[in-house]
Amino acid sequence: MLDLLDLQKHFILTHLKKGDIAVDFTMGNGHDTEFLSKTVGERGHVYAFDVQSLALESTEKHLKECGCPDNYTLILDSHHNVKKYVDKPIKAGMFNLGYLPGSDKTVTTMRETTLPAIEAAISLMDKDAIILVAVYPGHAEGEAEGKMVNEYLSSLSRYKVCCTQIKIVNSPTSPFFFIIESKP
Repeated sequence: MLDLLDLQKHFILTHLKKGDIAVDFTMGNGHDTEFLSKTVGERGHVYAFDVQSLALESTEKHLKECGCPDNYTLILDSHHNVKKYVDKPIKAGMFNLGYLPGSDKTVTTMRETTLPAIEAAISLMDKDAIILVAVYPGHAEGEAEGKMVNEYLSSLSRYKVCCTQIKIVNSPTSPFFFIIESKP
């Protein structure tokens, strides 16, 4: 069976290289931050965002335990404020919408900040860059976010970005993701 996380990494690795800049827009427990950090290496940099201090603490601990290079900035702020912290073109960005794994699920990403965050991410994209947006439609806000992201991405010019959706079609509540690629 298809592993969506492995597939996401496959797509990221077609764009992201040593020395690049990447953003984890929803750091959670730091697994995507770790992947991005190890991929860009010591000469690259990763910015990671979350609104929960527990996510920052968990991520910082995880990155140290996994031996990541000191190439990351962990930011306690909403992902829609990315341009306050990142002023360089990015080669990759990752969004895992929903709630912090292992939490009480009371704090989730919200449409009000997700759309501006995705818009900002696209505006920061370098040439031949990629952004992945994972959606978890198993809860009401996740389903609404997925529809909103689909509508927004469908409206973008195919001459500027290529937007693809990867979804298990016979399992409507399973996670799925969007791939946004800038033109080379």
